[in-house]
Amino acid sequence: MSANTSALAPSPPRLSRHPAFWAALTVMVLGLGVMAVGLLSHPSEPLPKLGTLPDFTFTRENGTPWGLSQLRGHPFVANFIFTRCPTICPAFTRRMAHVQKQTDAAGPALQLVSFSVDPTYDTPARLAEYAQKHGANPARWSFLTGDYARLKDTVVQGFRISMGRESMDEADVMGIFHGNHFVLVDATGEIRGYYDSSDDEAFARMLKDVERLGTP
Repeated sequence: MSANTSALAPSPPRLSRHPAFWAALTVMVLGLGVMAVGLLSHPSEPLPKLGTLPDFTFTRENGTPWGLSQLRGHPFVANFIFTRCPTICPAFTRRMAHVQKQTDAAGPALQLVSFSVDPTYDTPARLAEYAQKHGANPARWSFLTGDYARLKDTVVQGFRISMGRESMDEADVMGIFHGNHFVLVDATGEIRGYYDSSDDEAFARMLKDVERLGTP
């Protein structure tokens, strides 16, 4: 075939000019729209149930007994700190202060609880000073201390968070260890989530899960 003949040959029709193209595109767009509406209409999967907490009662920073009985009916966020901690605790506590700020609209319906993993040193008076230093609202945020063995049993066996000492020397601050995860608990005392306090994405997910869990 000559070059001239080739130039006179009809070019194939453009797909965008074909009626079938627009019909298919319309069907595809409508289908995507239906899928999006369907996804939005289905509720989120419920948060997992990860274990029921055993009953516990310790002493608040104001000297009063405080435990699962007082928390019953209120979802809460727990963390695990000690006041003379030189490493992760200051950041961990600042994170909890941020939880307090971000969930301010929930008021006392959502509780925050910080368990001391160094209870012999962390008397109620020291915890009260620590709470004030970090702007804790006493209507929402409690700091608990008490018998070491009972606290350890609650933290390790109940919350399933690590806690211990490399030695029983009270001066060995660096020998105290504990987990750095927040624990989300629902109004019935059921654990619903663990969140690495050093992970920004996990922290953001926890705030969303608090909203999903709701408050009474």
